[in-house]
Amino acid sequence: MELEEARGQSSRSPAWADGEPVTAAPSREGRPATIYDVAAAAGVSHQTVSRFLRGFEGIRPETRARVTAALDALGYRPNMTARSLKSGRSHRIGALTHESSQVGPTRIAEAASAAAREAGYILDLISLDMRSSHAIDDALDQLTQHSLAGILALASTDEMVRAVADADFRVPIFLETEVDEPTSFSETGVTELVEHLAGLGHRRFLHIAGPPNWSSARGRQRAYEAAIARLGLTSTALLHGDWTAASGYQALASRRDVMAATAVIAANDQMALGAMLALKESGRRIPEDVSVVGLDDIPEAAYFDPPLTTLRNDFDRTGREAVLALIARIEGRPVPARSAQPPLLVTRRSSGPAPS
Repeated sequence: MELEEARGQSSRSPAWADGEPVTAAPSREGRPATIYDVAAAAGVSHQTVSRFLRGFEGIRPETRARVTAALDALGYRPNMTARSLKSGRSHRIGALTHESSQVGPTRIAEAASAAAREAGYILDLISLDMRSSHAIDDALDQLTQHSLAGILALASTDEMVRAVADADFRVPIFLETEVDEPTSFSETGVTELVEHLAGLGHRRFLHIAGPPNWSSARGRQRAYEAAIARLGLTSTALLHGDWTAASGYQALASRRDVMAATAVIAANDQMALGAMLALKESGRRIPEDVSVVGLDDIPEAAYFDPPLTTLRNDFDRTGREAVLALIARIEGRPVPARSAQPPLLVTRRSSGPAPS
């Protein structure tokens, strides 16, 4: 079909350009944008745009950035239904997640959705209620109303991992969860936090751990205990929260023996926020009397009072790599190796020298 014919069709009948169906938000000329418009705006060939939309990896980063910018500027969106009809296979991915009120799972899901869209897929996100024994089955009932290419399971807890393992999936699946091993972000990150505080002269520590059914919480606690023992430091208390600021506050507000610690390591930034309020209400100054650090570097961490020292967790990369690994399985390609995620210590004013 010629391009001019494609432009003249109604929105109910998909137009095709270089093998790509075209239905999009209006371009700057008031008509649906085509890949030719995108190519002209990006200064590349329409074949390059087509390869980008199919998820081809061998495109230079600077070219990829120009194409992405042009797609956004023109409001171009591929018609996935038309593409599926032409190719005979689905471009829809079902994503299962839970604990969507938490920062990590939400950020990972958002990044996975964006990466899927860039690769020419649509990601349908369903948040599971793990209190239901039929959570996975109910989610599959919703997802299978559409033809699926694959399933991405974003599992944070042991319950979710077991539910996925017991389910009968008829399409390729990729399980994204933090593994219990020494090289994980949680374990290497907490070790760096302990070493940072020890380097400031701190010897008496307290840890507010996350829920024990989260593999990331177990890894952070295990790394904390190992670093304390290796460096000959003292752990005055090991408390548990549920990742919320309220639980971080309650963990310290209900304990009188926390005064012995000069350094508090919270397993995430929200619990660190709650801990900071409890410490201030007890009359302790941060960081003059006690240093407080967290993990994840949420956007608000730089605006705590005082700004929080923390470890940056690249949730975006986790989500993108997970969905690209699934797409590789769907398309019968080798699954790309996951890149290492070294922790990045972000030092702010909540940590300082130990009191003399």
